[in-house]
Amino acid sequence: MIVRRYSGISGDVRISRVKTSLAEFDGVKVTMDMRKTVLSRRALLTQAAPVLAGSLVAISPTRLVLAQEKPPLSVSSDPANEKIWNGEYWAKKGDLSLYIFRKRLGAPKPGETAKPIVFLAHGSSVSSRPSFDLTVPGHGDYSLMDQFAEYGFDVWTMDFEGYGRSAIGHGNSDIASGVEDLKIASEVIARETRQTRFHLYGESSGALRAGAFAMAEPECVNRLVLVSFTWTGQGSPTLSKRAESVEYYRTHNRRPRNRDMIRSIFTRDKPGTSDPAVAEAMADAELKLGDSVPTGTYLDMTTKLPIVDPTKILSPVLIARGEYDGIATEEDLLNFFRKLPVPDREFVVLAGVSHSVALGLNRHQFWHVVRAFVEMPERRDVQNPK
Repeated sequence: MIVRRYSGISGDVRISRVKTSLAEFDGVKVTMDMRKTVLSRRALLTQAAPVLAGSLVAISPTRLVLAQEKPPLSVSSDPANEKIWNGEYWAKKGDLSLYIFRKRLGAPKPGETAKPIVFLAHGSSVSSRPSFDLTVPGHGDYSLMDQFAEYGFDVWTMDFEGYGRSAIGHGNSDIASGVEDLKIASEVIARETRQTRFHLYGESSGALRAGAFAMAEPECVNRLVLVSFTWTGQGSPTLSKRAESVEYYRTHNRRPRNRDMIRSIFTRDKPGTSDPAVAEAMADAELKLGDSVPTGTYLDMTTKLPIVDPTKILSPVLIARGEYDGIATEEDLLNFFRKLPVPDREFVVLAGVSHSVALGLNRHQFWHVVRAFVEMPERRDVQNPK
């Protein structure tokens, strides 16, 4: 188990152990060396049906997938010179179409060595690509998908029901609905990559979806990353404010979402922790897809917490939060953290960061933290001599 606090002073990353608050953990000593231990990973299963791009293939009686690959920007035989390739997929959830998007270095090739998979789950107010594949011209790199594709990962994401390019149904796209969406996406991944396990990353309500999916489908999740997560919501100023509109969420399946609301994601906790150009670029990209979003996750986060049971999470877990994030208190998250049954777990606080960790000024530190966690070498155990 590791607990880290990134200060970011003078551009350096400094790590200090949290002793005071964690010394109270029942039966857990965290002031020692705190070396990482890693659960042995299961071998990846490779039984998945191949599919031709552009053809319609039955995944289950109610789930159909249409793969639409986009041509690679440029593909080289030298991996170091490969360009980022992207593919779009459409999956059926009953009569609804769900949008799935993928990026990696180079187009998939028969017989190639499998790349490790990272799946990204978006939050309550912005769909997948403006969240994880944002372009902010003249202001640096902001695409989490590009960054992890360049690290060598096969990076996937999706628009949950009612968001972005996915169809709007009759429900409010709550956490339970998001878990079903992730199940459908996992079938697409298995078919396209012949891998049935992947690293799962969720932020804000996407972290609740990810955690609930990890409870429901533990065999699918390799390592779990929970970003801007909340457990019980106790003491959260963001959720207290949100609860003032709970009757609206109960009686409406969608809520308006305009440019000012998107700007508030970056300013509500601590102005100055992100570049204002990022909010404008996100609003430009997202508002093309509509001016409203589902209410389900807001209703769940104000009336149904806790949703994720830490004792039922069987994968290694990273919890990453910004110093100023108002979605949860540090105490609430530490209480969740100490109940996780897996010894391979990390809790990271990033200084100078608010709720939007992946799009803040200190996103490079965040990339480092997540990459180190998902690239953790497998655990080795001493073999008893014969």
